[in-house]
Amino acid sequence: MKQIVCVAAVILWIVTVVTAGWLFVKGWTEKGTDGRTEVLLAPAERDQILAEMRQLLKAVDGVIRELGESEPDLKRVESAARAGGMHMAEDVEPALMVKLPLPFKQMGMSIHKDMDTLADAVVQRETSQQLLKRLGSMTARCTVCHDMYRFKAG
Repeated sequence: MKQIVCVAAVILWIVTVVTAGWLFVKGWTEKGTDGRTEVLLAPAERDQILAEMRQLLKAVDGVIRELGESEPDLKRVESAARAGGMHMAEDVEPALMVKLPLPFKQMGMSIHKDMDTLADAVVQRETSQQLLKRLGSMTARCTVCHDMYRFKAG
């Protein structure tokens, strides 16, 4: 009897690990009517993700506006870029992260890392053109992500 319980426990553990891994990769998603993948979230979770995206957009806007000046204030450019950096991703709840598909998580984390890298490039005195090229690479990923995913609150 003890051996049966042990085997059952191991099987249950394996099923749990496989299920958790599958959810980590796939997230809570379904095919949307417009061809995009719908990420199924609670209304508060959807609001949280969209607020983070708006904050990233404001950071990008701050960088672009300051670089557009005849004499950009590099401290302001750096500050705007840092506002969209990795610190934004520090407080995301694990329950929410599980619901997001892996490619979405990878793109989001890469944007946050690249915002910090952009701020570092400002400190290293890269030209406005170089900084805008970096930013263009990031916004290209944003548009790909928006083409792939939408959030559905349920």
